[in-house]
Amino acid sequence: MAKADEKGITTQNEDFSAWYNELVLRAELADRGPVRGTMVIRPYGYRIWELIEAALDQKIKETGHENAYFPLFIPESHLKREAEHIEGFSPELAIVTHAGGHDLDEPIVVRPTSETVIGEMFSKWISSYRDLPLLINQWANVVRWELRPRLFLRTTEFLWQEGHTAHANEADAITELNVATNFYEEISRDIAALPVIIGLKTASERFAGAVRTVSLETLVRDGRAIQSSTTHYLGTNFARAFDISYTSREGNVEYCHTTSWGMSTRMIGTIIMTHGDDKGLILPPKLAPFQIVIVPIGRDEELAKVLVEIRHLETRLHGLGLRVKVDDRDQLSPGFKFNDWELRGVPIRIELGPRDLSTGVATVVDRLTGEKETISLRDLAETMPQRLELFQQALYQRALTFRDDHTRRADSKDELLQAVTTGFVLALHCGDSACERSIKQDSGASARCIPLEGDEETGSCAYCGAPSAYGRRVLFARAY
Repeated sequence: MAKADEKGITTQNEDFSAWYNELVLRAELADRGPVRGTMVIRPYGYRIWELIEAALDQKIKETGHENAYFPLFIPESHLKREAEHIEGFSPELAIVTHAGGHDLDEPIVVRPTSETVIGEMFSKWISSYRDLPLLINQWANVVRWELRPRLFLRTTEFLWQEGHTAHANEADAITELNVATNFYEEISRDIAALPVIIGLKTASERFAGAVRTVSLETLVRDGRAIQSSTTHYLGTNFARAFDISYTSREGNVEYCHTTSWGMSTRMIGTIIMTHGDDKGLILPPKLAPFQIVIVPIGRDEELAKVLVEIRHLETRLHGLGLRVKVDDRDQLSPGFKFNDWELRGVPIRIELGPRDLSTGVATVVDRLTGEKETISLRDLAETMPQRLELFQQALYQRALTFRDDHTRRADSKDELLQAVTTGFVLALHCGDSACERSIKQDSGASARCIPLEGDEETGSCAYCGAPSAYGRRVLFARAY
C-alpha cells in the first residue's frame, strides 16, 4: 500500500512519461528487477493479468484450442532455419553460450517467441490430414533484449500467451486468424474497455517470417499508439523450414499452413495509458482486482458499530460475485484512503460513518466521474452490479470519444506530419517501404496498419505523391 508521506504524481500534461512511470510504481503494479529491463509484477498488477488471462483462456478453449508448454531454450540452429525470422529477431536475442561449467557445443537462444520450437514438435505430431487442424496455445514468458525498457510496455522479459496452429490449406488458416482476431477484439472491447482499430500490417511492419499480420491498435491519452495484440498467417514458411507436412485424402504429401498469435502483459500498460488520469489509475470493473472499496469512518465504539454493518455489506456484495476490499487500516485517515484508492483505480468507493449508519445510508463515489451519491443501505448491495456495468460502458465510451476526437485525415505531407503529433492519422500511401522510413524519420510515426474497416479509396500518397497502393487509407501514428 502507498505510504502516508508520499506526494501526488506528476500530471499527464506536465510529463506523460513521468506520470506513467510514477503511477506504475506508486499503485504497486510492478517494480524494476535487478537486471536492467526486467520487471517484477507485484500482486496488484499480477491480479489484473490473472483476470485478463482467465477471460482470454476461456475464449481460447471455447474455440477448440488446447494449452501446452514448450521449452524456454531453443537451439540457435532452429531459428536459422527460417532466414527472415532470425534476421527479424537477431538484435533482441539473449543467447546462452556457457552452462554447467563448460562452453556449449551450440549456442542456445532464450525464447523470444516459439514458432521454431513448436514447428519442430508439429513436424513430429502431424502426419495425416486427420491430425489437422492442430490448435495449441501456450502461456509463457519470453525474452527480448530491449534497449529502451519501460515497465509493462517493453521489458526484457514479459508474460504472454502465444497460439500456434496448423491447417490443411490457406483458407482454413485464414479462418483461424479471424477467430483469434475476434476474441482479441472482444477482450479489448468488452473486458478492458479499449476501442481498437484492426488492420493488416504493411510488408515492412509484418512479423518476421509472416505472410500476413493483423494488429489491434489502441490510441492512448498522449496521442500515441500501442499495439495490444497481433495475429499472423505464416503461410508454409515455417512448415517448409521444419517439414510440417501431412498426407492428404488423395494420398499427396502437402505442407501445412500455420498461424501464430499473441497478447502480452503490454495489455496492462495499454489499460493504464488509455484510462488513467491525474489522480491515478481508472480500472475497468471487469479487470479491477477490487471492484469496490469500503472505507469505514469513525473512532472507538462508533467505528466498531460501523464495521459490523460493513461486514454485513461485504458479505452481501461477495454473494453477488463482486470483488470487494474493506480498508480497515487504523493508522491512516479516511482522506488518505480515499486518495490511495483513487490512485489504484478502484471503480466504486463506499464511505460509511456513524452519521450514515444512524440514518441508514452510505455515500457512493464513482472513480470515473467523481460524483457522490447517498444510497440506502438496504438497497445498496443490489445496485452495485448495474453500477459497475454502467461504469464499464462509460469508460469504453470515454476512450472511444478520445480516439475519435484525435483521429484526422491527411491528404498532404504537411498535414500528415502535423497530424501525427496529436494522434491517429488516416492517409493514402504508396506502399513503398522507403517512403515509410522517410515518414518515420521526419515525424517518428509508423504505419500502424491498413484498417480492415473503412471506405475504399484511391489517389496519391499523402507523403510522396506516388499512386496509392492499398485501395484505402493507412493508419499512421507515433507508437510505444
